[in-house]
Amino acid sequence: MKQQSFSQTKQLVYAALGIALVFICTVFVNVRLPIAANGGLIHLGNVPLFIIAILYGRRFGALAGGIGMALFDVVGGWFLWAPFTLAIVGLMGYTVGAICEKHRTLTAYVLALAAACFIKVVGYYGAEWIIYGNWLAPMASIPGNLVQIGVAAVVVLPIVAKLRKHVAVYSWAGGRK
Repeated sequence: MKQQSFSQTKQLVYAALGIALVFICTVFVNVRLPIAANGGLIHLGNVPLFIIAILYGRRFGALAGGIGMALFDVVGGWFLWAPFTLAIVGLMGYTVGAICEKHRTLTAYVLALAAACFIKVVGYYGAEWIIYGNWLAPMASIPGNLVQIGVAAVVVLPIVAKLRKHVAVYSWAGGRK
């Protein structure tokens, strides 16, 4: 029984650390762009999101990404975006984690990040369409979203290539061995 409690506590701590890492990288490592209706933002919050999703799976990816970035929206003055971010980035983390739980190859990681890019572009396009009531304005944010995921992929792929060799990093998450 104590082992079960420790495992749940450990999972809670890992989830909280993931949320904190995504939040911190989004808050402190970002550049506001002078394009799009709201200015746009490029940040490195996707780096810990993708690392967590790849190593620890869909549940941790969804929690860390969705909550971490939605929390940034709430405290960073982007409050209107928080519900969209929670759903879109949560789905990104879930998708990356789900793909990488089944396949642990570099090709799978690249495909998972491509899927996350698709979710981000389509999701935020839809969110901007809803917020601005215009289907043309959201097109201006697509390049920033592509750059954001591209930069994250360039950083994440070499890191996870090294970390995946250490089975202890992710052996307890989701019952993996």
